Amino acid sequence: MTDETRANLDRLLQSGGIRLGRPQRDRLAWLVGQYGAPTLDGVPDGRNGVIILEEPPSGAAAELLYRALNPACAVVIPRSENPGFDFLKSKLTEFGTVGPCGADGPHEMWWGGIGWSKFLVTADACTLRPRIISCYPRGSDEAAPLRLRQSVERLHLDCHIEPVETEFDDRILCFEKAEFIVRMWNKYREPLLYVDAEAALREAPLLPSFLGCDVALHKWNRWEMSARTLYLGRSADAERLLRTWQQLAASYPAIWEGYLLDQAWSLTSSQVPLDTVWLPRSYHALNGDLSAMRATILHDQQTTTLELGPDPGFAGIVRTARRAGRTGARDAFMVMTSKPEAGNGIAVILRDISTSDAGAVAATVEAVTGAYAADCGGYGRLELSLCAWQEDVGAVREAAGLARYRILEIAPGQRIANDFFATCASDDAVTTARHLFP
Repeated sequence: MTDETRANLDRLLQSGGIRLGRPQRDRLAWLVGQYGAPTLDGVPDGRNGVIILEEPPSGAAAELLYRALNPACAVVIPRSENPGFDFLKSKLTEFGTVGPCGADGPHEMWWGGIGWSKFLVTADACTLRPRIISCYPRGSDEAAPLRLRQSVERLHLDCHIEPVETEFDDRILCFEKAEFIVRMWNKYREPLLYVDAEAALREAPLLPSFLGCDVALHKWNRWEMSARTLYLGRSADAERLLRTWQQLAASYPAIWEGYLLDQAWSLTSSQVPLDTVWLPRSYHALNGDLSAMRATILHDQQTTTLELGPDPGFAGIVRTARRAGRTGARDAFMVMTSKPEAGNGIAVILRDISTSDAGAVAATVEAVTGAYAADCGGYGRLELSLCAWQEDVGAVREAAGLARYRILEIAPGQRIANDFFATCASDDAVTTARHLFP
């Protein structure tokens, strides 16, 4: 991208009042380099370009926009944490998400388009190749791992496939898989692509490394994260996700791996600008799929309409948010920390986001994070949650109460001064004094 193109992009973002952190801006600049010039809230004049959406479109407007798009267009939503964008997202192919960047870029950024065809073709020229890694229970049948190794070698890719000690003879538990991947992370320096040992590679899986993301995985049925195919780029944020997943798996060995990976992603995305790519089904094809013959990675599992995980109740908690690439109301949207010697945490609940103006929601998010960055008021940790319904507010209050956080509930458009948190801390001190000296 030329200096003039960067300057034009900066002016466009400034004209729309759009604040992006460096990782978000880098992803947007990369998309402009791939697709062409960006526009705000409108279809490009030509056949290609990047459309940056400031406000959630109505149902009719979303339908018109969708019909006007073609595979040479990309859609970027810089404030995609707002549920108002969910309908449009459901019509598009979701490519990726970049988490919030603190006060500098306090929003989730979503990007998508019409199908993966453009990237799948251009990815073939990528020179950065991942190392394929996999493991299987020691003493089990080695026919499947051998097929995987042969498919990798046929594509001239490096790999590391080994038997590991496991608690059960016929399967690998989540903490065993996570420990293996961490060991491979420490051993090798190139990006890693983990695939289950029963899989086979039909084509070189170069899409994640071409896209240059931190992590790439497939969402089964567009919402449930699968650990059968997991890409990790060589970045600090990718390592943070991996180690968070490992810690959760070690702490909760009885919980299934998809849920633990989901929670690790949510925790990491709320704290660092994790650049996530949501891999197409061709990277998680199953036997019996109509598209199995065009698969990049084919898992030796039968196609099923059931979810991968055994807990059907999990769907109700996160399904809507995950299908829209969001962390969701039950999880903290953003976590910010101050100096290590600071005191307890504070939970700020931004309510009624579904019925409020999107601009007011975005402005309030920016005001809260900016106030905390300016003066944390002695609170060592800020957890900001966005809630559409009172049920969500109750769940966040309960979780914050268990953590012994100060809890504040605010509404979109509410004035947030730079001394907001200092004032809260002062109010806490007065309340404590009144309790001690009535």
